[in-house]
Amino acid sequence: MDAVLELAASLLSFAHSIFGPGICPGDWVWATSTAGALIALLPVLGTVIIALVRKFTGNTYNPVTLTVFGVVGGVSAFLLPWLLFNGVGSAYRSVFTGDGAVTFTAEEMRSFQEGTCWVGPQNAYLGGRANGYEVLFHPYETWPMYLLRIGALVVVPAVCLLFVILQARAAMRRGPKWPSRLIWVPFAIMAVLSLPVEANTAAHLWLGFLPISILGLVPVYVIGPPSWSSVERNYQKPDAAGPPPHSSQHGQGQQHSQGQQVGPAQQHSQGQPQAQHSQQHGQQKPPPYVPPPPVPKYVPPGQGQQQPSVRQPPPYAPPPLPNPTLREPEPDRAALGKLAADPGPLPFSPRGATPPPPPVKPSGSRFRKVRALGQGGFGTVWLAVDTQLDRTVAVKMAHAPDAETEERMLREARALAAVHHPNCVRVYDIVAEPDGLGLVMEYIEGQPLADRVARGGPLDDVAVARLWITMAGALSAAHAKGVLHRDVKPSNIIIDPNGNAHLIDFGIARSKGDSTLTATGMMVGTPDFLASETAAGANATPASDAWQLAATVSYALTGKPPRGSRDNAMAALMAAAKGDPLTELPLRSAHRRILTASLDSEPARRPTLNAVARELSDWLSREGHTETGPVTQIVRRSAIEQADRTRPMR
Repeated sequence: MDAVLELAASLLSFAHSIFGPGICPGDWVWATSTAGALIALLPVLGTVIIALVRKFTGNTYNPVTLTVFGVVGGVSAFLLPWLLFNGVGSAYRSVFTGDGAVTFTAEEMRSFQEGTCWVGPQNAYLGGRANGYEVLFHPYETWPMYLLRIGALVVVPAVCLLFVILQARAAMRRGPKWPSRLIWVPFAIMAVLSLPVEANTAAHLWLGFLPISILGLVPVYVIGPPSWSSVERNYQKPDAAGPPPHSSQHGQGQQHSQGQQVGPAQQHSQGQPQAQHSQQHGQQKPPPYVPPPPVPKYVPPGQGQQQPSVRQPPPYAPPPLPNPTLREPEPDRAALGKLAADPGPLPFSPRGATPPPPPVKPSGSRFRKVRALGQGGFGTVWLAVDTQLDRTVAVKMAHAPDAETEERMLREARALAAVHHPNCVRVYDIVAEPDGLGLVMEYIEGQPLADRVARGGPLDDVAVARLWITMAGALSAAHAKGVLHRDVKPSNIIIDPNGNAHLIDFGIARSKGDSTLTATGMMVGTPDFLASETAAGANATPASDAWQLAATVSYALTGKPPRGSRDNAMAALMAAAKGDPLTELPLRSAHRRILTASLDSEPARRPTLNAVARELSDWLSREGHTETGPVTQIVRRSAIEQADRTRPMR
């Protein structure tokens, strides 16, 4: 305690030398507030240290980083402030009693006897009165004075606590906020434990503490959050290692789905007849299953072994390019035999090779057109019925199918065939019809997001969060296959009758390494929703797709493009190329911060789609909402049937 008293006395002498004017209410009263301001630098220093550490560690919260944060928060926000608060009170009490526990210079001791205004001798005012606990819980003063005590000893510390919380949360930006409790919880405990300090001394200490706690937000914000690459680093490490290899023992097949081993209970639920057969004939085991890579080879029952008496289900036939995360149902061999002549999706061709000719020669229309869904400079999208498969599809027919048009259609077919995501439109086939080359796609009944916002007004934050997460997942699936969309906009997102969003129109999508189309005057992307780097002529990247998605989300919240509307496409393109400021961002949306970061003019500073999805998922969880649910209000089938059929739907 002697060391604490000497430290507190040195702090008071230093504060007195910095600012101790001999004006009302006295030089030592002013020095006390100055000492409180110096003590307030300790929590600020702690949050600055944590913010600097997170610049390198990101969101890596392991025992080491949490221990460092806990020690820094405990020392800077609790231990040192508490010791100095009590040390200052003890020093003034020693001066008042004259016990000689602390030493000041003779000139300083003489100034303790002086006083102005209502204070009187400062040694009695600061060291000879009741402490904070006594004046709050055993009031003996008039009501006006008691309310003043509450303001100085309760309200002011509470405001200081608020700004310490803001400092701690600012140090935890772009990550979970719960580690901020390692700073502000110790500070709250310190504020409560400082009540035994003399009431007048504590009041002036807190009055000096307040302005520094407010200004302490400045250095934390100057340091800034960790970069998005640092934030992503700890999420990428588990994926880089990959699933652990599994081996088959004693000829027993072990089935894997999504990197996990299937247990006995799951095997029983997936194939009860096989499980019963293996229990009755313990000597016979199913052929081993080796998960990809390499591609699993299935041996149909009956080859090399006697057929069992129990009826077996049809054997599993893997697709040409198996996806280890998806399990297809058992095919019907008889039905497959009837469909053997039906062409499937166009296979990939070598990079840079000349596009192959249409897979089917015109021999009569296979598709019965119902109505036009949309029309543009490239072609017309028809709602049609596949007369061979008896299903409703959307067929994109080219107006003038020359060589370049065929290349564009084949490009879109390859892009869509490569992407497997429930919220991406699926491609079924590409055919040569009498009217020209046609791309056969999944028909999604619903309305474009642009029409939904134009008719029903902007979406709320919950619906937008679900929309953003869904479309970020669809684009991430495309990027994982090396496919860029390059034209994400409100009219290319369809909301189906259940309120689910679907990404459509990969018409200008391009895989890495594909040749560039040379159509004269072709504008890649819609200018109002085009990233500045691509508008200026740079190559499209996943970051530019992410910018377009963020611009689409901003439109869903405001009903306007983020840069505002222009008179014509050329003016909008010039505005995008120059990087005009974003004037139409939502003002009161909970997503404004992440939206501003995603619309940054510098691609390297934008958060990745996975980082955005995590941020939005955390926000939905904190607000008590689930990620599942309609993006907008459910569009009823009756409303779709009553809609204007002459209006393009996509």
